Amino acid sequence: MATKAKNHDDIYIDRILSLPGLLEKKSYFLFGPRQTGKSSLIRHTLKGAKVYDLLDTSIFLALSQNPGRLSQELSAGDRIVVIDEIQRLPILLNEVHRLIEERGLRFLLTGSSARKLRGGGVNLLGGRARTKNLHPLTCRELGRHFDLFRAIERGLLPSIYFSDDPRADLRAYAGSYLQQEIIAEGAARNVPAFSRFLKVAALCNGTIVNFTNIANDAQVPRTTVYEYFEILKDTLILHELPAWRRSLRRKPLASSKYYFFDIGIVSELQGRRFRPGTPEFGEAFETYIMHELRSYIDYISAEPLSYWRSTSGFEVDFILGDHTAIEVKAKENVSVQELKSLRALKEEKILKRYLCVSLESRTRTVDGIIILPYRKFLDGLWSGEYS
Repeated sequence: MATKAKNHDDIYIDRILSLPGLLEKKSYFLFGPRQTGKSSLIRHTLKGAKVYDLLDTSIFLALSQNPGRLSQELSAGDRIVVIDEIQRLPILLNEVHRLIEERGLRFLLTGSSARKLRGGGVNLLGGRARTKNLHPLTCRELGRHFDLFRAIERGLLPSIYFSDDPRADLRAYAGSYLQQEIIAEGAARNVPAFSRFLKVAALCNGTIVNFTNIANDAQVPRTTVYEYFEILKDTLILHELPAWRRSLRRKPLASSKYYFFDIGIVSELQGRRFRPGTPEFGEAFETYIMHELRSYIDYISAEPLSYWRSTSGFEVDFILGDHTAIEVKAKENVSVQELKSLRALKEEKILKRYLCVSLESRTRTVDGIIILPYRKFLDGLWSGEYS
């Protein structure tokens, strides 16, 4: 019934997240939106592991009728077991719990959402398994394959980044898949309403959300909008960026901003391409940098990420930990005026460094603010320079 993890002929990119390294110490839940590459990562790095794919009807039916089959099928030589789409059969976690305790097995439990697993009465293994999230591809992972303009046009889901028809694949993902995923969660029964909401929410990507306006535009109750946002967060389609509130001289706002997990999906939902030199491209570039920061935090640093905006209108895109302010400008020549928010925050004398990530080709410093080419920033980020 189980299948062995195996190679395949598609383009494979080595990922920063090391499953063998994680599973040496503990069992793990691995969550991430579909097509982020969970199955491919398992095939390439957990060769020989037993894999139970709960999307396989025969495997699902056999284990749902008799969860004890899992124990019966595992031999003394099995040390790592993968259960894919674990949210489809939460009752199986009782058996997983027992096998971790009695036989010392390591489990990798994957899915696109933890929402159902957090439902009442579900065994979450009582600390016996940690959680990691898998994100779309990063610049560091792509290496020589990385191209900023390709990334912003297509997004960074592996199958779409390398697709020979990325727009068709984005339409399929942003259309039927996202709707089906939400329906599978049992959380949105009105598909037309949810579809309207998705498009309106995408237009608010990277902004402080006005829930009343979204409710009006999507023609759904305000309470439903709150619920839909929670669903998108639970399924990792949307990331919440909280406000940084430590500034003293200028009163900060407290509202969060929200970013979709992939800029290609945003492009498709908004129904437009992001052309260099336009304000929309600048917003897309900011969303891409958010993706890199979110991935770095989840994979390596575990630091908080936030943004700062004062009631007087100064705004800095990202605050990493409590040490680094990051403003993003899709400009080949950043003006002094465009650094005014970083300068205002620098007056607080709280943070360690102030960076402007840009399309400029060389690093320079203005009033203690470092203007960086985006590639140099990303190299420094993944090398731990900004920790």
